[in-house]
Amino acid sequence: MNISLFGKNALVGGASAGIGRAVAMELAALGANVTLLARTESTLKEAVERLDVAQGQRHGYIAADFSDASNLLEKVYALLERQPIHVLVNNTGGPPGGPITAASSEAFLAAYHNHLLCNQLLAQAVLPGMKAADYGRIINIISTSVKEPLDNLGVSNTTRWAVAAWAKTWANEVGRFGITVNNVLPGYTRTGRLLEIIEKRASSSGQTEAAVEEMFKSQVPLRRFAEPQEVAAAVAFLASPAAGYINGINLPVDGGRTRSL
Repeated sequence: MNISLFGKNALVGGASAGIGRAVAMELAALGANVTLLARTESTLKEAVERLDVAQGQRHGYIAADFSDASNLLEKVYALLERQPIHVLVNNTGGPPGGPITAASSEAFLAAYHNHLLCNQLLAQAVLPGMKAADYGRIINIISTSVKEPLDNLGVSNTTRWAVAAWAKTWANEVGRFGITVNNVLPGYTRTGRLLEIIEKRASSSGQTEAAVEEMFKSQVPLRRFAEPQEVAAAVAFLASPAAGYINGINLPVDGGRTRSL
């Protein structure tokens, strides 16, 4: 099975921590040249230093905030002047929690901008290089909420569904160029985002954080949280030549928590 990414260039969003950082490490281990994308330069520098470097590999980073799309694109196009991107991993922090009935229009607009719009802009930017190479992988890290909405995540649920529909439409249009577009749907994964959700649930319910954690784990048939590296392994496979005929899917990596097929 060919999972080598030597000679391929990857751009990974949210790569300074959590799932994004684990994805960057996995792609580098498979031989890709990885550019990490996130807001904070200091954490990006530290993350780049931890990537595997085999002969000929080169890694770098872009420090940009998704809320400033013009600055983000300026830096991405500067990268594209030097090299094409063959693997794009769209990943950014989830919107704040809360019931949809209390969500403001500003919250929806901010979420759609940072997720849907920025995904669109980045995919459009890298598309010519993928076409020229007859090889492209666009992988979006979203959520199992595209299959089953999650409680108290109204804006996130809505935005994730929009991204899933966007990705499926892209998959239909670019497949003929050797480009696949897929979504990875993490379940409960041991990241800072999950810890925040546990803290908020404990605070609002009067339970201890340990009790909330055990309650969450009880919803997962495997009775544990995922590690970021386990989500990254799924992303890396979809990025590889071996996954060339997998296109337009939503792949849950959730230990079986999602009850729907």
